[in-house]
Amino acid sequence: MFMFNPAISEAENSLSFSSSTVPFTLGNNIAQLARLVPGKSIPLPFYSYKVPAGFRSPAEDHIELSLDVNEHCIQHPAATFMVRVSGHCMTGLGIYDNDMLIVDRSVEAVPGKVVIAVVDGELTVKQLLQDKTGKMMLCPANPDYAPIALSPDSEVTILGVVAHVIRSL
Repeated sequence: MFMFNPAISEAENSLSFSSSTVPFTLGNNIAQLARLVPGKSIPLPFYSYKVPAGFRSPAEDHIELSLDVNEHCIQHPAATFMVRVSGHCMTGLGIYDNDMLIVDRSVEAVPGKVVIAVVDGELTVKQLLQDKTGKMMLCPANPDYAPIALSPDSEVTILGVVAHVIRSL
């Protein structure tokens, strides 16, 4: 059975945990799941000048506007949650061990999107792809891992689409 975007409570039931705000460990791919709670906005200064990633350039010291990271990264607060990555299956797409992912349940999971899915009771982060015959697959972005073919008999639930990656340096 292939399901798309259940309510968080439905996902909790299929994963056998009760609190969506307490970290848990399940499988080897995702270490934490947390629901984002809309709260106080914290606008941060946003410099209009683009920082070159190559040659040095004179800095511009004026702030064009304030940017609220919540507003920038969270389009649908009621449908958004976060997970922490555990593992290396998505390194080819710039998703690394211990990264945090902002996941939006209201975005349609179409081929090419990176999704959070429950496969046979375990969470995973994979890219949803469609092969030339039209079959859907959950594909890693690392050749050391195998894709997961989806069939009508597959026990798969797509929880949401990854909207942003947060990484500490």
